[in-house]
Amino acid sequence: MNILIVKLSAIGDVIHTLPALNAIRKQYPRAHITWLVEEAAADLIQGHAALNRVLISKRKDWIKGLFGLHWHKNASAIQQFVRTLRDTEYDIIIDFQGLFKSGILVGLAQGKRKIGFDKGMDHMECSYLFYNEKVKPVDMEIHALTRGMMLIESIGVHSRDIHYHIPVTAKDRVKTTDLLDRHGIGQDALFVAINPMAKWRTKLWGNAKFARLASQIRADLKAKVVFSGSVKDRLEIAEIESQMGGGAVNLAGKTTLKMLAALYQKAGCVIVTDTGPMHLAAAVAAPLVALFGPTAPWRTGPFGDGHRVLREGLDCSPCFKRHCRSMDCMKQISVAAVYANVEQVLEQRR
Repeated sequence: MNILIVKLSAIGDVIHTLPALNAIRKQYPRAHITWLVEEAAADLIQGHAALNRVLISKRKDWIKGLFGLHWHKNASAIQQFVRTLRDTEYDIIIDFQGLFKSGILVGLAQGKRKIGFDKGMDHMECSYLFYNEKVKPVDMEIHALTRGMMLIESIGVHSRDIHYHIPVTAKDRVKTTDLLDRHGIGQDALFVAINPMAKWRTKLWGNAKFARLASQIRADLKAKVVFSGSVKDRLEIAEIESQMGGGAVNLAGKTTLKMLAALYQKAGCVIVTDTGPMHLAAAVAAPLVALFGPTAPWRTGPFGDGHRVLREGLDCSPCFKRHCRSMDCMKQISVAAVYANVEQVLEQRR
């Protein structure tokens, strides 16, 4: 049996689909399973024990390249990708993404059964037009991970076991340990990892608050502070460190996703906004304090028990807006409240 999983992005969405992958593998141990993913999240699944093949779409780069001087090279790369996508006739194709961009790829792929949720769910962008088996839509208030597990019931998989198995290798762990060591954090040192950035402006807590929090953690809890983020976050995090008066470690852009998973596993506590690294921390069972404002933790929060979610619960929240004049839902989360939760996490760890 050949099975194709389509989940292109983003980091959190891909992580939410891993339990479904593992359940499919358990149900069909001899199947050949392929995952179609976009480049930014590919590191999370490459080398995964439940996968036989990973197909990587470089959609964003290809689209940009089509309008440049070397457009013909990008056109050729797209043609080659489509040929690779169509080189196998799949018995089952499951679209976990449910967007127009994933629906087109499902339509291009060769498959007997093309499965996804039918119309009636938010943000679907007519993806259901590309399926020949449409699953009854489910309530969007159900957590995204659970919705994925409900989707695979259509192929006879009725599991509720939640396993991620992020493919972190021994090499990833060694590289992470060496990176920390080069920044003065030894093997047994207590540190708190903070990921302060987010793609939505409305999910941000504020550099000044993160600086105050980090300073208090360092001074009162005697823990080192390590900031994580992407290359694009490096300057913003440097600004936070500057407001602290220095003394923190800025690893923005210096880790792969697997190294980041290893980093979070070593941390005494992880503090995050609602973004991909939050789900990565939850997937590796890192002790987690998550800050929520415009989004709904019951829909897309850290899955499972034991995570600490701070949310003010204003009447206007969740609004799911990327722009807001007041941003009160995040502003009203106090430094004292976050610090108290971090302190409790570290006490439990000790």
